[in-house]
Amino acid sequence: MSPRPFFDEQTEQSLVKATIVVNYFKAWTKVVMRHARTRGGKIGYVDLFAGPGHYEDGSKSTPILILEHAIQDPDMRDMLVALFNDVNPCFSRSLESAIASIPGLAILRYKPQVLNEQVGTEIAKRFQRWRFVPTLFFIDPWGYKGLSLELFSSVLKDWGCDCILFFNYNRINMGLNNNAVRDHMDTLFGVKRAEDLRARLEPMQPDEREAHIVEAIAEALRGMGGQYVLQFRFTSPSGGRASHYLIFVTKHVRGYDIMKEIMARVGSGTVEGVPTLEYNPTVAIQPALFALSQPLHDLADSLLREFAGQTMTMADVYNKHHVGKRYVKANYKDALLKLEEEGRIRADPPAEQRQKRGAKTTFADDVRVTFPADRRS
Repeated sequence: MSPRPFFDEQTEQSLVKATIVVNYFKAWTKVVMRHARTRGGKIGYVDLFAGPGHYEDGSKSTPILILEHAIQDPDMRDMLVALFNDVNPCFSRSLESAIASIPGLAILRYKPQVLNEQVGTEIAKRFQRWRFVPTLFFIDPWGYKGLSLELFSSVLKDWGCDCILFFNYNRINMGLNNNAVRDHMDTLFGVKRAEDLRARLEPMQPDEREAHIVEAIAEALRGMGGQYVLQFRFTSPSGGRASHYLIFVTKHVRGYDIMKEIMARVGSGTVEGVPTLEYNPTVAIQPALFALSQPLHDLADSLLREFAGQTMTMADVYNKHHVGKRYVKANYKDALLKLEEEGRIRADPPAEQRQKRGAKTTFADDVRVTFPADRRS
């Protein structure tokens, strides 16, 4: 089996993907290691479609970056149990060799394992029987073969387990109406959900289908135990249409917060400071696409509507509102400052007491906000 062309050289898209995965791994381990010490002293990282370890141009792929970080961290090197898999025997052998050549590898308490197995029913059943230590799963298939509700259920069932799924949107979009791969689509979405989705998509134009397909995947993941689901969009080189999606799934809002901030930093840009949560290689040359967007105005209006008549801290406003939206905490502070300046909310302490000499007025997490009962105030 010849290596996939994808690994010939590292594209900007693959670099963005790796950055998101590695940065979340670094942040996630800081959170879970404290708790893992009381639960057996181990944390895990599992990559089911790991690839050869390096691109043809010499760039390191995600497995190598993960292990290099673990080697550098005195606590993690004693706790990390890493499992990598690729069905391509050329890739699995190449990955074993690349891992063995990492400087300082021997310092890891647990030797990384490399498997050469087909991802499918058997792995899902095996994972369902296992009780995982807190583990970050990365699932990055070449297409969609091997993806199933059973697999997602098996990797999300245990405490501290999060999952990052990267998939080719175009292939799934085309596969939904292709009878030759109907079983694969039914396995991914669930039979009833897949049938309902096909019926909804039938009259739609290509641009209309995307939101419904991605939401159906998110709905399926929530049904398998992933309470919080976050999407990051990759557009085609020509811009506009989606080519891939990275979907993050967690059972804890803290992980959701962390990942949203990471995605916001590596995305192509912001509109009024609000992250697009996408990688669009054309955004720098097409700024007019977002010229009429007013996301902070929309946020401020939403807060007035949803919290009318209530008093709460800025942190409470954020925690009760942000899930399922692309706003980050800084956006809430900006929106509340704007509302305060316009006299549409009351803040305690008020702006004049919070402002330090010569500095910009801030809106700390513990500032209390009172929203008018009439949202038009």
